[in-house]
Amino acid sequence: MNLFKDIVKHVLMFILFLAAAALCWTAAYFLMNQVNAAYGWPSSKYVLQLVTFLVGFVILLLVFFLFSIFFRGWERVFYKSVIEGIRRISKGDFDVVLEQNREYREFGEIVESINEMASELSQMETMRQDFISNVSHEIQSPLTSIRGFALALQDETLSMESKRHYIDIIVAESTRVSGLSDNLLKLSALESGNFPFENQVYRLDKQLRDTILASEPQWLKKNIEVEAELEEVNVTAVKDLMTQVWTNLLHNSIKFTPENGCIHIKLRTVDERVEVEILDSGIGISEEDLPRIFDRFYKADKARTASGGGSGLGLSLVKKIVELHNGKVTVASRPGEGTAFVVSLPMPKK
Repeated sequence: MNLFKDIVKHVLMFILFLAAAALCWTAAYFLMNQVNAAYGWPSSKYVLQLVTFLVGFVILLLVFFLFSIFFRGWERVFYKSVIEGIRRISKGDFDVVLEQNREYREFGEIVESINEMASELSQMETMRQDFISNVSHEIQSPLTSIRGFALALQDETLSMESKRHYIDIIVAESTRVSGLSDNLLKLSALESGNFPFENQVYRLDKQLRDTILASEPQWLKKNIEVEAELEEVNVTAVKDLMTQVWTNLLHNSIKFTPENGCIHIKLRTVDERVEVEILDSGIGISEEDLPRIFDRFYKADKARTASGGGSGLGLSLVKKIVELHNGKVTVASRPGEGTAFVVSLPMPKK
């Protein structure tokens, strides 16, 4: 369709050129006939035709010259607005919106592209500011606790039991800061492509079983019943990264499942894909929070935040790792009825 439009446009431009040339030659013809009738010059028909052609050519050049002056004036207005917009963007002003004029024709794509670029940069700047704000908040909170309890430990009248309690809090908060830093570094490495991505074929059911056993102290402490239905399945993936996925999801389920609850883990093959479902009987997630549950630093409601104290990076890391393995992760949940995370991965190529 675009090719057809280009052909029609060029044909019309050629016809317009021929029409302009014909008009200029006609004007020159009548002009030279008037000169010849008035002054008898030139007397030779050959010279008259030659001079008529030259005069017509000069008139044609003058027409194109006047047209170019008008067009250059329009160009100056167009390029001035474009350059001014680019200068504003380079200085960090991303609220640039260039006016789209029909007279710009094919140059309208340049205006549209600049507007899109400014919009994307504005969104990125907003995300950057939110990211800095969230990181500052997440670091400041545990540091404030550590400082407060460290100062409290200077009280010589403090009992040994209180000291141990304060020390436990300091250790927990410092571990939280360390975990935040570690997750940020992993996310940065994964997104930049600098993470050593070495796939290997291994037993996924064994990896899940090892993850469940490694988390045994956490779910036993809350008397949570953990059930596992694991088919014997091989996958091709980065083993350490996938261990991070299962650990984050399982710890999330343990964290938000009340005492005497249950967690059900299923591993099965469905339509040439491997699916892992982690279903818990926890507090659940509201419908309005579900679309943002994988966003960085996003914490759903106060109940989940207060009960966990996490950084809000765990699920972001899960999603990034799964997508790097050409998989996808979905979540379904209702408040008070529990949450189900499903990770789908491609089967190993035979």
